Amino acid sequence: MLEKPIKIIVPVGSLGAGVREEELAYGLSKGATVIATDAGSTDSGAAYLALGVSKNNRGSVKRDLTLLMKAAYGAQIPLIVGTSGQAGGDKNVNWTRDIALEVAGELGIKPRIALLYSEQDKAVLKAKNADGKITPLPPSGALDDSAIDACEHIVAAMGVEPYIAALEDGVDIILGGRTTDTAVISCFALWKGAPWGPSWHAAKVAECGAQCSDYPTNGSGVLLHIDNEGFEVEPLSTTNRCSPHSVSAHMLYETSNPYQLTEPGGVLDVTNAVYTQADERTVRVTGSVWNKKPYTMKLEGAGIGRYQTIMLIGVQDPKILSRVDEFHDNMLEVLNERVKKTMGLKDDEFHISLRMYGWNAVSGEKLPADTPPPREIGVLFVATAETQEIASQMAKACNPYFFHFPLNLDEELPSHGFAFSPADIDRGPVYEFLLNHVIATENPMELLRTNFIDLKKEEAA
Repeated sequence: MLEKPIKIIVPVGSLGAGVREEELAYGLSKGATVIATDAGSTDSGAAYLALGVSKNNRGSVKRDLTLLMKAAYGAQIPLIVGTSGQAGGDKNVNWTRDIALEVAGELGIKPRIALLYSEQDKAVLKAKNADGKITPLPPSGALDDSAIDACEHIVAAMGVEPYIAALEDGVDIILGGRTTDTAVISCFALWKGAPWGPSWHAAKVAECGAQCSDYPTNGSGVLLHIDNEGFEVEPLSTTNRCSPHSVSAHMLYETSNPYQLTEPGGVLDVTNAVYTQADERTVRVTGSVWNKKPYTMKLEGAGIGRYQTIMLIGVQDPKILSRVDEFHDNMLEVLNERVKKTMGLKDDEFHISLRMYGWNAVSGEKLPADTPPPREIGVLFVATAETQEIASQMAKACNPYFFHFPLNLDEELPSHGFAFSPADIDRGPVYEFLLNHVIATENPMELLRTNFIDLKKEEAA
């Protein structure tokens, strides 16, 4: 049982997105006991895990870390960061570590830092798979060794246990590898003895910072108050507010079930949660339940696929724009035949797609026949092949047909507006998620590693 509420500053939805110093000051003035933030996601694709790089630039991450480390050090409270460096692989964690060490030197502070690594050994995963410990998530199928071998990096999404162990060890800063967004935020409260249902639910609501507020662009973060009966959430910006609608709606974010959220070791159930307006800016939530289940961790693996070359044109011809689908289908057929005839490639050796921006490039679906024509469209040509050279040569072979293709083949050839010269741009390899599975573990720590950096001891030595 808690003697007093646990107060958690969630300063921003993702490290590097822009922490606001005045919001940190507000949270500290309210008695915050920890600062916790996510730093990554799979949202931007597989490249960041495959390459071990961050989506955010170094300067943005350093700026945010500087503000957070300064605030945490001044208040003598822990700073917790999860999914470091965007993807949470070992390279991503080490990249964030180096920035944190640089910031510590500039601030003149000597924190004790825990580094939590969740990157996986392929041999261990193959053994676990052979033992039936790995199962697929829809729409993936059963995992075989070739998929494991094809991955550049594989991570397992951590729960709260490694963070709690690090807090128990008395660290000042935790830089975690791939972690569920909620575990990063709930771990401190659970370590202090807060109830599991409210702790996990509060973390889910706050995972994206001010996105759970009525005005998500009017501020970056939120302050959580977790007690024995439930939790409260308020924006760190004093000109923003939360409402029962904005808070409850966040259970719809990145979930297939708005009432249940599966995490390592359990399921959060908010079926009977009650959301009430505590004051004009704050929402109180009660009724959240945590149901234990066998411990599993999500595996994410990213590898390098085929290579691509792209070209881009703009089309304003009214006749073409009145028959966009026909134009697309005719051009695609001609370009495919062009590659086969000039390069001798077979159907399974290459792929061409045309993406009609301003028409249906996002959905890829046929639009209703009565859809009014657009004013203009951008046509993106994407050639995909086993090597960059083949993809590049495909684009060169298609170049004159792509830029001068008419609606009807017996018409005088038009000239479409091309965006760049040279027109063909080698995009490089296609990075793909090759694992979408869960692994069962007897011990939440067995697939993880923890390293410590103690700057005080290193200075003394």
